[in-house]
Amino acid sequence: MSLFSQLEFRYAVHQLADMPPDDGAEVAFAGRSNAGKSTAINALANRRKLAFVSKTPGRTQAINFFDMGNQCALVDLPGYGYAAVPRQEQARWGELISAYISNRNSLILLVLVVDARHGLMPLDRQMLTWLAPTHKAVLVLLTKSDKLNRQQADAIRRQTEAELARHPGETAVQIFSGTTKAGVRQAQAVIARHLRK
Repeated sequence: MSLFSQLEFRYAVHQLADMPPDDGAEVAFAGRSNAGKSTAINALANRRKLAFVSKTPGRTQAINFFDMGNQCALVDLPGYGYAAVPRQEQARWGELISAYISNRNSLILLVLVVDARHGLMPLDRQMLTWLAPTHKAVLVLLTKSDKLNRQQADAIRRQTEAELARHPGETAVQIFSGTTKAGVRQAQAVIARHLRK
């Protein structure tokens, strides 16, 4: 049975004081608003509506915890970089996300969801900067790869791998599409390997 088949929504956390106990193993998903984070989670879980997919960026406004069983959790972080969200709210999300990334002992893998058409952007690099002191692993999913040809996808993968070479933790880059399911099995395998360590 897949680790992802048991996913169930458990908590929505809007402030650090409401965090569940810091134990077990957590895989967190982060990314710019509209990078395809919810679509990626749904594709990995082989479910249509586990994580809410919206055409309106900025809909995930809390840290959402999904139970995977065996004291493992998938954590959906608020998307970042969407200008229509009030600046005060953006700042609150930033503080919540940075505190989680920097201090959460249960976090064993950050899955950074990046639109393959744009590659790593400044706020994605900020996320990696927050993670760097922890030496924790990162998996970059280059989503929406179905909108690129093979040559373009290979080029952005190589460019991303070169940037990640400076990250102090273990890194992996995967071409990914929630639409065509490209890279889904490979990403599941990386996540499962980290959860079983």
